Amino acid sequence: MRVKDRAAVTLCLILLAACSGGASGGGRASIEVGVDLPLTGPEARAALPALNGVRYFFQRHPKVDGFDVAVVSLDDAHGDAANPQLGQTNVQQLIADPRLLGMIGPFDASVARREIPIANTAQLAMISPAASSPCLTKDLYLPPLLNPARTAITCKDAGVPAASQLRPTGLNNFFRLVTTDELEGPAAADYASTTLHLVRVGVISDHESYGEALVDAFTSRFQRLGGSVLGHLDFNPAGTQDPTTWLEQMKAAGAQAIYFGGATGGKGCSIRSAMKGIFDAGEATPFLGGDGIAQDPACVSEAGTNAAGIYATVPAVDPDSVAAAAPLIAAFKSAYPKPNDYGPYTLLGYDAAAVLYAAIDRAVRAAGGQAPPRGNVVSQLTVSSSLAGATGPLAFDTAGDTTHRIVSLYEPAGADPKLPWRFVQAVDYSAALPF
Repeated sequence: MRVKDRAAVTLCLILLAACSGGASGGGRASIEVGVDLPLTGPEARAALPALNGVRYFFQRHPKVDGFDVAVVSLDDAHGDAANPQLGQTNVQQLIADPRLLGMIGPFDASVARREIPIANTAQLAMISPAASSPCLTKDLYLPPLLNPARTAITCKDAGVPAASQLRPTGLNNFFRLVTTDELEGPAAADYASTTLHLVRVGVISDHESYGEALVDAFTSRFQRLGGSVLGHLDFNPAGTQDPTTWLEQMKAAGAQAIYFGGATGGKGCSIRSAMKGIFDAGEATPFLGGDGIAQDPACVSEAGTNAAGIYATVPAVDPDSVAAAAPLIAAFKSAYPKPNDYGPYTLLGYDAAAVLYAAIDRAVRAAGGQAPPRGNVVSQLTVSSSLAGATGPLAFDTAGDTTHRIVSLYEPAGADPKLPWRFVQAVDYSAALPF
């Protein structure tokens, strides 16, 4: 961090050993930290463990510089999919509380687009453990080198607001601990080329901008690595299109794998099932995709007996593969012993709480021990660097993106959709981007 004489204090707050918060000025009023996540509905299986990570951090660090810290958690799903309007209402509720100094969330880009402008006007710091759309922090959806046409695709081209449109004050208040979606396609291409040693693939997009961008980024990177893309099918899951003929064409052309850009709702994993009667089954013919299918039980169900050999990317660190995190994970599971209490985003929730706590700590100290204005917490997050988090270094670039640019690959553990997916490999773009 830039304030050298605070480094030891901040590292103590964030390292895995439990350190107490500042003890000066006991008896002061509490401060609050908000959490906005989809705590019910289909995403609750990932979001509730993330909330547990936030709670666990504050159980270990209940005070900051003499202030008690209270966590206020709100649900932006209410039993359904994450809802942008509910997210907006939640942020307005959090802002109305003068004791609240920052929030953790949301999970979803659609919710973030509604929340960021409101929080930006109120100078409320937001730290997301999961939202990965590039347009939350950038005006560019896909850079030229990740587009086969070698032209940039703007957020407007993709049909979503650019980051600059989400910040009425012109200043950034949104930070995240996951990297961005445009790195998923290159990571899958790197894995396909360097680990699986593939040289010929076919690609399918699901008729949506997200899926098309994944395919474009995969194609560009794979070709730059010396591979060939033999064909591109734009598959509309809402229609009556049958991919069988195209799959047979790819088999005849010598395709060794298929890359799918899209979500489980785009029927990509049903395509994986259809491949079994055309290609060699399982790992003999890999099926690659992005976080729209990763770790999704529905994908495994649709793939059926051909679930083996699916490799999907997630633009986040795999916490179980971080050796230094093992003691914290063991301690967490002792405190939260139910199997569903822990998930892929638990430690990202923990680290989101840690980096917000550290920013509040510095803001309180800069205010002479008083509760600081919200904008001061944002300013402290802006200068955060080299904080030792459970998932790795916690730092942000000028746009609010993590500088720890990790993409993790996962595969199903078998044909049983109830089994957790296995971590396969990480692709690290922290030192250099693939474009």
